[in-house]
Amino acid sequence: MPETHHLIGERQFRLMKAGSFLINASRGAVVDAAALIRALQAGHLVGAGLDVFDPEPPRPDNPLLRMANVVVTPHIASNTDQGYWRMSQGVVEQVLQVLAGEPPSFLINPAAWPGRVATPRSNAN
Repeated sequence: MPETHHLIGERQFRLMKAGSFLINASRGAVVDAAALIRALQAGHLVGAGLDVFDPEPPRPDNPLLRMANVVVTPHIASNTDQGYWRMSQGVVEQVLQVLAGEPPSFLINPAAWPGRVATPRSNAN
């Protein structure tokens, strides 16, 4: 998404307190990886926890994968009992909204909703 691409970069790292950690479990491109590497190498940031990369999956030669002060996970940070429960609840809530004729809370294309016409499925071949 253009509005969040490299939202965290050189300037934001400089604004962070020296000795801080960065944790990114949102989207890889939110963090400027080159700026993150420089902040870690300079010692301004003392570590990073990354569940996402840009590109995903990370290339084997990505320097972040070899840094002792970086912990990486394979994009599974939401794989918890609570995470699964919340995802399941969200799906059920949105299905109920659609069945009630309401747009779902996380409708990807809102422009498609006003023209929505429900048509019954036919079992005929």
